[in-house]
Amino acid sequence: MFVRHPRFLLICAVLAVAAGSWGFYWLPQRMLLDAGLTGGWGTVAQYVIALAVLGPVAFWRLARGQPIGLRHWACGLLLGSGVILYANSFLVTDVVRALVFFYLTPIWATLIEAVFLGRKPGWSRAASIVLALSGAWIAIGLDIGLPVPVRLGDWFGLIGGMLVAAGAARTEVEEPEGVFPLLFMVIVFALAATLWQYPLLAGSIGPMPSLDVAVANLPFLLGLTLLFVLPTTAIIMWSPPKVGTGVFGILLMGELVVGVISAGLLTDEPFGWREVTGASLIVLAGIVEAMSNRTPAGVSETEPSPTKDTIIDSRM
Repeated sequence: MFVRHPRFLLICAVLAVAAGSWGFYWLPQRMLLDAGLTGGWGTVAQYVIALAVLGPVAFWRLARGQPIGLRHWACGLLLGSGVILYANSFLVTDVVRALVFFYLTPIWATLIEAVFLGRKPGWSRAASIVLALSGAWIAIGLDIGLPVPVRLGDWFGLIGGMLVAAGAARTEVEEPEGVFPLLFMVIVFALAATLWQYPLLAGSIGPMPSLDVAVANLPFLLGLTLLFVLPTTAIIMWSPPKVGTGVFGILLMGELVVGVISAGLLTDEPFGWREVTGASLIVLAGIVEAMSNRTPAGVSETEPSPTKDTIIDSRM
């Protein structure tokens, strides 16, 4: 049984802001690139730092008999792998193609809710998906034609979106207690995912930076990881059980809105009627989805039968 959180709208707003802030992520990535760290190695460095920070906390929690997230390994595997696939998709395809394929996420989220969580999508979900995908298509997708994955990065983006949606649904089933256990598992599996992905990216990740370059960039990497990557990742991964997988998939598109606008205003990227119209439709989709899901606290959105619950648990 899914019960709406009493602060549902507030959590939606916080999630939208956290997701939207990733629309500025291209700025520090570009700064790292200019400083000698390619996008691939910069991403690896951030997750290494995150694990180095969270690792001692995990050992401390183990010593005190507190969970570190081992029972949430499936959530970590799905979410962590999905995030890294998305991050690396930009290395092996055009940025526009990576965004289009990843931001099919609302479709996968809604299908997973219907098949595995037993929720029938209503008119508001259909409207929000149409609005969101139309907005994405108008803003960034018109130039690529029919969205059929043909490059490695296209597949990375597509599969990354599927895994993130599946991971969000899994957190609904497991309902992790506290933020740290889930965040730790996501970081562990995100870093592990790089081990099998980077052999495929040998020609795209760029040369390993020298020790001097790594040390010179360390203060910036520390600040970026501790003040941005970890806090926003924690909020984003914590939110699906509170708002629902489908709503999560829609609000996650805040990154696309901010990214399109910020790139248009701060660079020579195009910014005209298409970008404004597309971003507006995505924002409207988020508003429609959030406002139509204001079920009072304590009232379930749907009440599956015991048989359905058993099916959900066995499948997830």
